[in-house]
Amino acid sequence: MAVREQVYGYFIPSVTLIGIGAAKQIPDKIKALGGSKPLIVTDKGITGAGITKQITDLLEAAGMAYVVYDETIPNPTDKNVHDGVDIYKKENCDSLITLGGGSSHDCGKGVGLVVANGGKIHDYEGVDKSSKPMPPYLAVNTTAGTASEMTRFCIITDTSRHVKMAIVDWRVTPGIAVDDPMLMVGMPPALTAATGMDALTHAVEAYVSTIATPMTDSAAEKAIELIAKYLRPAVANGQDIEAREGMCFAQYLAGMAFNNASLGHVHAMAHQLGGFYDLPHGECNAILLPHVEKFNLIAKMDRFVKIAELMGENTAGLAPRDAAELALVAIRKLSADIGIPAGLIELGKKYGKEVKASDIDTMVANAQKDACGLTNPRCPKDADVKAIYTAAL
Repeated sequence: MAVREQVYGYFIPSVTLIGIGAAKQIPDKIKALGGSKPLIVTDKGITGAGITKQITDLLEAAGMAYVVYDETIPNPTDKNVHDGVDIYKKENCDSLITLGGGSSHDCGKGVGLVVANGGKIHDYEGVDKSSKPMPPYLAVNTTAGTASEMTRFCIITDTSRHVKMAIVDWRVTPGIAVDDPMLMVGMPPALTAATGMDALTHAVEAYVSTIATPMTDSAAEKAIELIAKYLRPAVANGQDIEAREGMCFAQYLAGMAFNNASLGHVHAMAHQLGGFYDLPHGECNAILLPHVEKFNLIAKMDRFVKIAELMGENTAGLAPRDAAELALVAIRKLSADIGIPAGLIELGKKYGKEVKASDIDTMVANAQKDACGLTNPRCPKDADVKAIYTAAL
């Protein structure tokens, strides 16, 4: 009997620290990795909130030298990466600490790739394009959404093409990930909402991915359950440490799922909105999620029934299609409860941007090339992607 070979990988940091006080172990852990003078890659918001100082105080108390690069912007760019590389080399750094949400981690991963492998960040667009290991790398998460502190994904905006480059490379997986909920209590409600919906998108897309496995399924299911339980209270009261810690575990589990089962067309399409309009990734995902999954519904109906149940919907006695559609209802209800804009035009106005129907054809072409779409459970034609963007306006 002929058997088709199929090997599944599982990528995760060597060490993960989750819980109150985890950040206190950063100096010892970066030393354990072999670092003595890290470049800290972060952003002005993290520095302004005093979080960067919390980490540098720990390093100073341990007698460790460091350099801070905090010019990372939301939707980090190729310029951010190459500026960080220049500072790393000029200051003779030997390791990396990324501090923040997805933007800081993505930028730092890009810095590490170029420092180790040379060239430009554009050379690494695609899957596993590097040939040399990253410098010693520790990632400190301050949001509960992207899971970038533990993934092999790196998303960088190409400023010349206005396109988000999807870099998927096992070498960028951090050596150590740190999730301390005490670093998250100051997150404003809107950011808590956006990053939480990003985590939900990760879990859902991984759960219906064409390369989902029992290991990724278990992580995705628990992530969906925890997000449904803890995201609303985390948005309502940022000082609710139980909710913050619950979201730490939820977003990390979602990261475990998508880091190994990959994503789908929600991310493929959201990347174009970020590249074109510089709109926040989490909110783009949240708006697109029910529209893309409505398209995907017939491919994985049993899984959408399970998503509905995990999010608290009563599916008893319903036909499979009706039960599956409750997943979309649950997603929309959660988004509405936590203040996510109803559509892309409304989202654009919120940030002073004009989302234009005339840009859709270009975004469709770019979305169809995005690596994240390769594991979507249903293969959309250009007309399908255009219809989803149009419906989400």
